[in-house]
Amino acid sequence: MRVLSSLRQLGAGLRVLLLLTAVLGVVYPLAVWGLSRIGVGSAEGSALRDGTGCVVGSARVGVDPQVATGAPDPFFHLRLDGDAAAGDPFTAGDPAAADADDLGPNNETLLAFVEARRQAVALRENVDPAVVPADAVTSSGSSVDPQISPAYADLQVPRVARVTGLPEDRVRALVTEHTEGRQWGFLGEERVDVPALNVALGLTAPSCTTP
Repeated sequence: MRVLSSLRQLGAGLRVLLLLTAVLGVVYPLAVWGLSRIGVGSAEGSALRDGTGCVVGSARVGVDPQVATGAPDPFFHLRLDGDAAAGDPFTAGDPAAADADDLGPNNETLLAFVEARRQAVALRENVDPAVVPADAVTSSGSSVDPQISPAYADLQVPRVARVTGLPEDRVRALVTEHTEGRQWGFLGEERVDVPALNVALGLTAPSCTTP
């Protein structure tokens, strides 16, 4: 009698195990996998492609493009991702540089870094340091946001137009096309999608990932 009872319990346990394995180990993962690939913002890495279909980056991660010292600079640039402690106003544009300094607004090291960044941006854009917007000298929480303010984009338009040979009106039109409004109409601020804007200008890295 006890043997039969034990066998029934064992059989019930095996059935529950098989059922849960099928549901949680097969059905549920497949459902999540399928849902994650629905829509534009799917879980495929948000690949950013150029006009030929080559993957040139991620639409969600901002990697600041760099040029050799003294070389013509045709790119729109992102917010700073440098290290204030290192004192470098520009970094190599590597997402690995994304970090937080935890330095307060009165920290002398941070203030010196911000001023160095302001002077560097003003020199690059050939403008008075006083007109350099705040997001050009400060980082975001992640340090790899792909957007900048319209003011910072506007500051860069003359240089981009001059180096690329495009009319300023055309460059400004592209900036407008890649300007996103406030989320739901009231959250956040207007912002310019820099990676997509550089792609629209035909400015991408020489490497290409096959789609």
